[in-house]
Amino acid sequence: MWIINSKNYTPYYVVDGQQRLTTTIILIQAIVECVPDNTRLNFTSTEEIKKKFIYDSKNEGISRSYLFGYEKDNPSYEFLKANIFLEKTDSSLPVQETIYTYNLEFAKKYFLANLKKLSFEQIERLYKKITQNFLYNIYSISDDVDVFVAFETMNNRGKPLSHLELLKNRLIYLSTKFKTDDFEKQKLRISINEGWKSIYHFLGRNKEKILDDDIFLSNHFITYFSDAIQSKESLLRDIRFRRHLNNSNSWLGEYLLEQVFTPKNIAVINPEVSLEDELKIEKIYNYVQSLKESVKLWYHLLNPHHSLLPEKEKFWLEKLNKHPSPIATTVAPLIMTIYEKEKKEQTRLSFLKSLERYLFVQTLNRYAYISDFNQTKLFNMINLFIKGEFSTDKIIKEIDEIVNSFIGKKENIEQIISDMKNSGFYRWVGIKYFLYEYEISLKNRTKTYREKLNWEQFIDNGLSEGEDKRDYYTIEHIYPQNSKKSYWTEKFKYYSDKERRLLKNSLGNLVPLSEKKNQSFGNESFEVKKGIPKSMVGYRYGSYSENQIANYENWTAKEILERGLKMIDFWEKRWNFIIGDKKEKAKFLHIEFVIEKEGISLD
Repeated sequence: MWIINSKNYTPYYVVDGQQRLTTTIILIQAIVECVPDNTRLNFTSTEEIKKKFIYDSKNEGISRSYLFGYEKDNPSYEFLKANIFLEKTDSSLPVQETIYTYNLEFAKKYFLANLKKLSFEQIERLYKKITQNFLYNIYSISDDVDVFVAFETMNNRGKPLSHLELLKNRLIYLSTKFKTDDFEKQKLRISINEGWKSIYHFLGRNKEKILDDDIFLSNHFITYFSDAIQSKESLLRDIRFRRHLNNSNSWLGEYLLEQVFTPKNIAVINPEVSLEDELKIEKIYNYVQSLKESVKLWYHLLNPHHSLLPEKEKFWLEKLNKHPSPIATTVAPLIMTIYEKEKKEQTRLSFLKSLERYLFVQTLNRYAYISDFNQTKLFNMINLFIKGEFSTDKIIKEIDEIVNSFIGKKENIEQIISDMKNSGFYRWVGIKYFLYEYEISLKNRTKTYREKLNWEQFIDNGLSEGEDKRDYYTIEHIYPQNSKKSYWTEKFKYYSDKERRLLKNSLGNLVPLSEKKNQSFGNESFEVKKGIPKSMVGYRYGSYSENQIANYENWTAKEILERGLKMIDFWEKRWNFIIGDKKEKAKFLHIEFVIEKEGISLD
């Protein structure tokens, strides 16, 4: 208060413009850090700049009054002070990190990296533009104007806020409208603020995998309002349609903010509201508490290695998180519901295994979902399970029956073969997941703990920042797509253009790379690709899958078929997905013509 009273400052809460002000202050701090000590920018010392824009000190003592910041109970307060302004923190607790603190840190790192590329004169010009050329329109809201309504109105332009951010504001606004004791309103308001602190802490806890606000809110919505969703067919159709097309969550805001948490559902404001729709203070409190508890579970389901779950469950949850159909946008509500209610470890484990098998089979269906397991079925399962009318064992049985029915129909297998005919397995959405699982199976045979294929690099094409994507690929065609070398033209000269294309994209010809290899290397002869000792590049020095290939003397259509059959054997055993005899497997691989041309016996 000393700076307010002694310098006649007027404090304001910022309703709109927080990001612009925060970004500006971070940039000024970064500029101060980038110029040498005892340097003056536009005849102003760095200490004077800090005093004018960052903080002031009372009689040059140890106290600090920050001119722009957060409420002290906001996790971003200590982070801004310690990590952005580089000031000492008085808190004995570790600085809490959230999605917002991640954004603060990202902005500062970005500014520092780019400022280092500028000359002192350029930095000086930049500082002048920031401090003298920025223009702000200032609208002061008087006490008799509802600040929460202003917040929603002013933030309904430009880049929209997440529904989670708007929802917090709406709930606090509603807390002021109930006709009840002030301490009850205050209790609700505290619970909302604390709940959102916890939510943003968990959503931003893993910096390598920041979790999306609205995807969390959407999945919690489906579990919390499952009964209402089930009873409103129009809402169910809208959710199913939008999630299938583009995962748009516009329906979420419309329902939560316009139908559930709206002033018209408060009896004091609208005496005609129905008992079913009426909002009471307990209803909002229970919803906030559910969000607060669910976000912890949400975080651990998507980051199982950070959880205290049994190791076997972590193992299978990791697999689910690797799937090309991410659980966060598909079956997560069902997983959340099971983990909230099911206490038996073995039952949860069986559920995860069945779900992983379902997701694998789903990748083979050109419509991206198995028709018998649509959103209606999913909501029905969740609703019946919550009501106690469905057990976890019953859900497992339903999922297994759906998968077995799908793969047991010959016409479905024929459709899969037809869908993959043109681009083969190379363009299959599940190819990386399958190759990684096959790689793990080869590793397990060696009885070693060493992993040679990093999943994160594998799915990101192995690229580091600034590297050219054209230099290499993480899945390589052993018989290369650009097969002009004499080795390849000789080995495959008896095959037509169409047959060569099918061979190149067949499963047995695809290998995951553990190390970066440029495009030209991938077109070399098989002897070179296996590896030259002096270069230490090649299949001999790569993943377990590459090591297996390096044991072959040559690479022809025979080897592609032989390796493909081995991979389908693994396929059948791993997912209990029977393709058939060797001839049917060769057909599934799209290279049954090799059997006759090479005179291969399949006995």
